[in-house]
Amino acid sequence: MSALTNDHRTRFLQLALRADALRFGEFTLKSGRTSPYFFNAGRFDSGAALASLASCYADAMDAASVPFDLLFGPAYKGIPLATALACEYARRGRDLPLAFNRKEAKAHGEGGSLIGAPLGGKRVLIVDDVITAGTAIREALAIIEAAGGTPAGIVIALDRQERVREDLPVSAAQSVAHEHGIPVVAVAGLDDLLAFAGESTELCDCRDALLAYRARYGIL
Repeated sequence: MSALTNDHRTRFLQLALRADALRFGEFTLKSGRTSPYFFNAGRFDSGAALASLASCYADAMDAASVPFDLLFGPAYKGIPLATALACEYARRGRDLPLAFNRKEAKAHGEGGSLIGAPLGGKRVLIVDDVITAGTAIREALAIIEAAGGTPAGIVIALDRQERVREDLPVSAAQSVAHEHGIPVVAVAGLDDLLAFAGESTELCDCRDALLAYRARYGIL
């Protein structure tokens, strides 16, 4: 279990609670599993919340020491996340190029499915909220490679650290990382959430349900 030694993890979880992006109860996931918690990055819906979140992303990337030259935000949630992160890096003195994709290619105007800086010859960091089935990430990787970029890594807000399938003892994040040979950096994971809940008087009642969920679905 993480001791939350990296402050960005604590800051992120506190921010997610304040924004109501992290909720506790009973939630039916797309997988059909009943989860004691739910994360929705769409609730970071103000300039201040996005700026604070971007600071957590930047600190997580700095801690991971993954080299990259360009930020890429997959449509749709990845677009504001990558944009906010670009602004945060600019605030820190690093002006990074930014690109994102459309869900549907545009036939008029500049055309195509890509908007923003050219990807050719760049080490590209994909910025997204979570990895569930990994479908959106795989689409983003294909777009980057087709445009001449090199995927350098993926950064997400929360890693649920649970098995993709009952018979497959790897998480969605691990599956994507192994399949494509690139690092997946999470601002925080389920282990961090458990440690955070254990240190919070408000969340201590949720911890048993979190532990039971990890015991049933968690990765080793």
